[in-house]
Amino acid sequence: MNFPLFSFGSRDLAIDLGTANTVVYLRDRGIVIQEPSVVALDLSSGLPKVRAVGDDAKLMLGKTPANLRTVRPLRNGVIADLEVAEQMIKHFMVKAVGGRRLSGKTEVVICVPSGSTNVERRAIRDAASNAGASEVRLIEEPMAAAIGAGMPVADPIGSMVVDIGGGTTEVGVISLQGLAYSRSDRVGGDKMDEAIMSYVRRTHNLQIGEATAERIKKEVGIARVPIDGRGTTVIVKGLHVERGVPREIELTQAEIARAVAEPVARIVHAVREALEHTEPEIAADIIDAGITMTGGGSLLREIDAVLADETGLPVRVADCPLQCVALGAGQTLEDPILRGALQPA
Repeated sequence: MNFPLFSFGSRDLAIDLGTANTVVYLRDRGIVIQEPSVVALDLSSGLPKVRAVGDDAKLMLGKTPANLRTVRPLRNGVIADLEVAEQMIKHFMVKAVGGRRLSGKTEVVICVPSGSTNVERRAIRDAASNAGASEVRLIEEPMAAAIGAGMPVADPIGSMVVDIGGGTTEVGVISLQGLAYSRSDRVGGDKMDEAIMSYVRRTHNLQIGEATAERIKKEVGIARVPIDGRGTTVIVKGLHVERGVPREIELTQAEIARAVAEPVARIVHAVREALEHTEPEIAADIIDAGITMTGGGSLLREIDAVLADETGLPVRVADCPLQCVALGAGQTLEDPILRGALQPA
């Protein structure tokens, strides 16, 4: 998704640095960038040079010649390639402020998985600092997601948020602007894509790429087998494993539900375990308020219904689930009350 760039006054940013997508919030303006966390590197000169970032780089996935390589610098919600991550963050930061060079005081709030280690958090801080941020603050993803979803995080009311991202699923139980319990599981949209790729290869002898698996998930993906036992269908094109020639097949929604059953079950398990560790008074509040889902994974059809059936609680998907984490982080820049949710620099 491309957003128009203007000449902005403020340079303070909030960044949801996701495994699959990076969303950038500019103070006083809102969401200004939402693009894939992908970088294309040109290897022609020996030293890798950035050729494209975001939407342009994603178009090259699986289609690059020998001198180009596409990289996803984040895995499971944390930085896997620090140098490339710095280049990507710098690109998005400069683009967010209208293509101007970053100078002077620029505060950046970055979201991190609740289960990330101190080393992983330091890597994120360093990447943002090296990209031009003068001050870097962190906020845990469940808290940012809850703020962005409009949940009463500052009130003495217990609530639960489930943020399903590309690399991780974050489950947070929140009360009085703090995490009463949090859990981070390394399962999300990427695991669903991998499960679809594995199923198609195992069942149909067809090899497909990440982009095709993601398209299948978005177009007809579903968390449980449809009532009619089949559901809608989708045409899938790939490479036949045994014959080594291109081939197309028809996949049903029922097949896709079976393919993603394991990652969906892991998400349900994470939520149930969080409920088991929740204090009784907070649990009583969650019975009334239910569970709020955010993140791109919450858009998988019927996943909210599966979660409701497994927990016996009301479940709702937040408005603009892909942007909730960035919106919540951005609100901490603008609302002094919410700054208490930020981690020390």
